[in-house]
Formats: sequence, structure tokens, C-alpha cells
Amino acid sequence: MFTGIVEELGEIVATEQLADAARLTIRGKLVTSDAGHGDSIAVNGVCLTVVDVVDGDSFTVDVMAETLNRSSIGALGVGSRVNLERAAALNSRLGGHLVQGHVDGTGTVLTRTPSENWEVVRISLPDAIARYVVEKGSITVDGVSLTVSGLGIADEPAADGNRDWFEVSLIPTTLALTVLGTAPVGTTVNLEVDVIAKYVERLAQRG
Repeated sequence: MFTGIVEELGEIVATEQLADAARLTIRGKLVTSDAGHGDSIAVNGVCLTVVDVVDGDSFTVDVMAETLNRSSIGALGVGSRVNLERAAALNSRLGGHLVQGHVDGTGTVLTRTPSENWEVVRISLPDAIARYVVEKGSITVDGVSLTVSGLGIADEPAADGNRDWFEVSLIPTTLALTVLGTAPVGTTVNLEVDVIAKYVERLAQRG
């Protein structure tokens, strides 16, 4: 379990293609400082398991085909920057919201509208998860806990086929300390909706 508060910007330093998976080596001095085999670290919002610690400042993870196909992780290469967060401790503050690290779908950065002190980013929203997203609710974008500041439906679908979209407003800290801060229009991002919405829907279905 995570909180969606990015601790560190890491970097992919090596990749290895396996038969039905990939092995990534990721540099992140802070999150590696107390990491060990079997620990969970969120990489761009995807919960991955540490296989080995390398040189004290990097760790390796195995990413199965399912995760590669359902997230943007498969498009990462050497030099790619990534958001990193260690699993939450039970005695820590919940700075964001409850994040599982289970990607529900991917969206595309549609527009970026800068202002003096923040930037509004519009992201396409897959139809399969659009019903879980509400204005002023929480959503995780590449592992960052954000508040939905706007919702809408475009007249024409975006390049990824989605018509629904949502907006988030990024403060200077988020712009400076996460990959979303510099993600250009067209970037694919990982999305995780608030798990509580999914539980409520399931309970309602079961009566």
C-alpha cells in the first residue's frame, strides 16, 4: 500500500528482456537506502517487488507481461525518469490517499495550461474507469496522488480513442519533483482510481 506521495525521482539504468517479462534496474538512492529483497516500491504508480539491491543506490525488479501490457512501464528505457515511493508504514502520516499500486488503465496527456503558480494538465480517461472518477475526488497519475479539478467529454475521441478526460492542477512542488511535471503532450501515463469507489460499486451490485 502506498500514499501517492513521490519520495524521489529515479532513473532506469539498465533493462533486460526476458521470455515473457522484463528486468529493470532503477537508480534511486533514497528508496534503496533501506530496501531489501521482497520489498515493494512503486515505480510510476506500479507496485513492483525488489529482487536485488545493486551498489547501494539501485535495485532490480522483474516486470511480468501483464504489467508491461497494462501500464506504461513497457515503454521505459535506459535514461527514463520515474517516480519512486516506498510502501507506506503503518505509523506514518497518510499525506495523499490509499494507493494500491495496481494500474487500472492508461491515459494520454492532452493539454498543459500553465499559470503563474500552477499548471492545469488535461488527461484522457478510458471509458472502463471513467465512472469511478469524480470532481474533487482522488486519482493517481504515474504514482502521484492528485485531486480531480475538472471532468468532461470531448466531441471527438483523442488519439488513444478516449473521449472522456479529467484535469488536475499541479503545484510547483509537483511540477519540480515528479515526471508529470515535464511530461509533454502525448505522454502515456498510468492511472489508478480510488479503490473505495470500486468497492462501493461491487457492494451495490451484490445488493
